[in-house]
Order: sequence, then C-alpha cells, then structure tokens
Amino acid sequence: MRLAAIDIGSNAARLLISDVIQTDNGKPYFQKINLVRVPLRLGFDVFEKKEISHEKEMMILNTLKAYRYLLDAYNVAHYKAAATSAMRDASNAQKIIQRVKDETGIDIEVITGDAEASLIYENHIAENLDKSRAYMYIDVGGGSTELTFFADGKLAFKRSFNIGTIRILKKQVDEWHWDDMKDFIKLATRGHDNDTIAIGSGGNINKIFSLSKRKEGKALTLDMLKDYYKEFSNFSLADRMRLYNLREDRADVIVPALQIYVNVMRWANIPEIYVPKIGLADGLIQHLYGELGAVKL
Repeated sequence: MRLAAIDIGSNAARLLISDVIQTDNGKPYFQKINLVRVPLRLGFDVFEKKEISHEKEMMILNTLKAYRYLLDAYNVAHYKAAATSAMRDASNAQKIIQRVKDETGIDIEVITGDAEASLIYENHIAENLDKSRAYMYIDVGGGSTELTFFADGKLAFKRSFNIGTIRILKKQVDEWHWDDMKDFIKLATRGHDNDTIAIGSGGNINKIFSLSKRKEGKALTLDMLKDYYKEFSNFSLADRMRLYNLREDRADVIVPALQIYVNVMRWANIPEIYVPKIGLADGLIQHLYGELGAVKL
C-alpha cells in the first residue's frame, strides 16, 4: 500500500510518499519512496501581519498542484494533508484552503499544537527503547515547538509552545514565552533528572546531525549543541551559507533552532539527543495507516 503525507509548516511544505510493507512479525514497515520540500516560509508573513500574502498564496497553490501531480504519478492510495502554526494564525487560512481544495482536490486540515505533538509521537520510537529511561520528543518548527514526554512505559504529557525559529527571527517570542516553557518543563519532568534522553525531529536538528558526521544511531550531546550554537552565532548569514553549504532558508533558522533545543534540554536535564530522521509527515502516514485499519497489504 502506498500512502502519502503533506505537511505545510511555517518554514516549508513537505510531501512524503511511503510504501507500507507487512513484515513477518506482523508489524508494518514504512519505506520512504520520495520526500519533496518547498520553502514556502509562510511564517515570515503570518507572524508579523497575521495573514498570508497573495504571493505566498500563489506559492502554496503551485506547490499543492505539483504535489497533486506527484500523488497521481506515484499511484498513492491514500494521503493526509495537515497545516500547522502559520496556518493556525493566518486570518485568511480558510479562504486559501478552500481555493486549494477547488483547484487541486486536496483537503488540508489545520491541526492544533497538541495534535501536532501527538502525530510526532505516532512514530512510537520511545516504545522500542529502554523502558527504565524517560524520553522527550522535541520537534522544533518555524512557528512552534512540540514536546512529548514518555516515562515509566507510557505517555506522560504532550504540549505545544508558540516558540519557533521564524517567530524568534521576527522577534515574536518574549521573555515570558521562555519562562512559561521553562517552568512547565521543570515541573513536568521532575524526578527524571539525568535519566531522560531526547529524540529530536525537524530539518534543523537533522542538518546539525549531518554536519556532526556522527554515525547513524549515535547521539548528539548537549555540549555539542551548545558549541554549534556559539559557532553559528559568530557568523553572518552569508558566511553560514558559504562555510557550511547551507541554503538561505536553513542558514537563518538554524541558530534559533539550536537555541530552542539547548534550552529544552538544559531545563529538563537531558544530556543527549538522538536524531532518528522522523517528522510530522512520518507521523501523519502512520496515523493514516492506523485509521485505515487492518488492511491486507
């Protein structure tokens, strides 16, 4: 069975196409076939002006038209399309969503921050790890950060914060936002000092992992993230692009992303973070598979 997910975030829109393969142990294996990313950067409009500009609207429409062709070309059986923080905040989101529906047939659902956190957790990575440890999923996007905490063999909490890379760049994150996140993390993770491992998702942490040259399955330490934060902060945007071979839409957001990861890990006393290359699109596909029920593949 071939499934797909469309994730329309504050920084980029992604189309993930995966085959679902039934394994001998009865558990499905999700094999990625293609991943397409378009840097729409909706947050740069929305977090200042509270609406999506005509130019960005046309970018959304053209991107979704292209994704429609790819869904058809790959013979995708079922798909889900979800929009997150920027669309949640945009006053003209529903008008654009209706236009996309009319011109492409694609239904976009604007999901809440809590729903976004739940979908990241749909990857169920922590359930296959040491049950004596606690795990925190940290998903950093352009408009929000989703935290999901897994302890004592079960889901302990999920919480979304309006602290994202683009919001920070646009100076939309005040001190009280940080204090709210800090107080919540310290209280909610009390009793799990130094036994918690982070699981990171999002394009920025994946790029840091790639730059680190760490072997797959190895963790990044908090000290490493602090060093990268200091290092990148000392360079201009142009120098980051040149020295680290980064696209502009990655080079500008990678610094605030590191700031978020470092803060969350410090406040939760987490010494290291694993980066298993998961994201909202992966969670959407797994959620879609669950909705379809026991389908014979």
